[in-house]
Amino acid sequence: MDALGHRDDIVDPSTITRWNFTKLLEQPKEYGDGDQRSPFPWRADLNAKIALWHGNISRLNVHAITHATNEHMNDRNPISDEIMRQGGAGLVREVDEDLRVCRTGEAKLSKGHNLPARFVIHSVGPRYNIKYLTAAESALYSCYRTILQICKETDIRILGLGAIHTLKRNYPPDKGAHIAIRTVRRFLEKFPDSLDLIIFCCNEENLDSYRGILPLYFPRNSEEEEEAMKHLPNDIGNEEGEPVIKERQIRILDKPAFAALKNSNEGRVDFEQTIDLNKEFALSTAIDVGHHPFANMEEDPDKIKTAKMFNNTAEMKLIENKRRYESLLKQAKTEDLTEIAALHCLYRTGVDKYGRPIVVFIGKNYPAHTANPEKALLYLIRVMDHVVENEYVVVYFHTQVTGRNQPPMAYLKMVYNYLDVRYKRNLKHFYVVHPTWWSKVATWFFTTFTASDIKSKVHTLSGVQYLYSKMGPDQIDVPAFVQEHDIKINGPRYEVPDSDSPEDL
Repeated sequence: MDALGHRDDIVDPSTITRWNFTKLLEQPKEYGDGDQRSPFPWRADLNAKIALWHGNISRLNVHAITHATNEHMNDRNPISDEIMRQGGAGLVREVDEDLRVCRTGEAKLSKGHNLPARFVIHSVGPRYNIKYLTAAESALYSCYRTILQICKETDIRILGLGAIHTLKRNYPPDKGAHIAIRTVRRFLEKFPDSLDLIIFCCNEENLDSYRGILPLYFPRNSEEEEEAMKHLPNDIGNEEGEPVIKERQIRILDKPAFAALKNSNEGRVDFEQTIDLNKEFALSTAIDVGHHPFANMEEDPDKIKTAKMFNNTAEMKLIENKRRYESLLKQAKTEDLTEIAALHCLYRTGVDKYGRPIVVFIGKNYPAHTANPEKALLYLIRVMDHVVENEYVVVYFHTQVTGRNQPPMAYLKMVYNYLDVRYKRNLKHFYVVHPTWWSKVATWFFTTFTASDIKSKVHTLSGVQYLYSKMGPDQIDVPAFVQEHDIKINGPRYEVPDSDSPEDL
């Protein structure tokens, strides 16, 4: 393949080991008719069409590479910057003048210009929000499926497929990898001759996820196939790999008069029977009108939605929020959250002068752009759940916080809405130490439009000594860099007025 640019670091796909050669070859196991098999059985022919590679996607000498971007196609991140830089002015001009915008879940094709790849497929992944999980999964599936369809239609035979799901958009690497790999598997099953090679291009953010999940959908031997069945998620999608939404599945009942006509025409060979859809789709065994769950007014999604709209909306919302929180709490107790704990950004310390427990959050220690947002929420719940049973206070050190430490406002709103009512009711004070002008503006917007019920509980403190008037120095672990910053901006000694005001009670 002739590259359009001249670079010494170009990677040819022939140097990348294909998936079928990453384990020793063996004879397939013979399965009987009653033996259970994985929905993604071992297929050497499909394994020969994929590869897992860790490196800079802009170096691949392939027919096309993917580029995860935003709706305006001007996203700034290390991968995007490298692709646009290596593509040169021609790629930038084509994106700005010809493509211009791309909606979430869609993909657009451009030339590769100075890149080794002949084409670039730009796609916009969804923002991940647990509240809108179904929409995020469907949009992400649409991204990968559209990319593969473009390859099929334009005769792109070798594809460098980077992750369209990114932590910058809060998408957990594991969940995104399941959808990406599953979609590729189903596409290759349906169109095995459409592509010669798909290279899953990984970086440090998602390499471990792909290594662990790829064998579930592309097992390399019978033993791996059997082991994969224990770890596949409940939702493995439909025959296209698309996430299945049970509540939206069509429920069809055969003609209401079918049973009566059948009974009145017994013995007639010319009676044309329709297909019993209940039997075919195993949705119900009832064949007569009045015996179907719908006729008996049993619980179904339509009834639940109607009740939410017209009856006891507030009460049902509380019940749903409680159910959702309990589910997150259960997950928080079992999930491995050591990577979040190691950040030392959230911890329980002593008590304030009224005996209320103190929870500390250190903004500088939280890498918002690289931390797993779902695990961060679960760790918050694990630390806080037993604390919020009674009154408590929170101390947030905004000291030396930069843009990389600040999570998106949409994520903060999601977390606030997901937390149990006890978090808001028993929060007595929320102290922000060393606030900046921007943090004050952001706090005002958040507490005005999202968290108005805690607005009066938020207090800004310009120095650590002000904090010590609320709690003893021996009751809170203040990091050394916070102390040093405090001395730098306030001096080694500064006077703090007495604060026995009613707001402290």
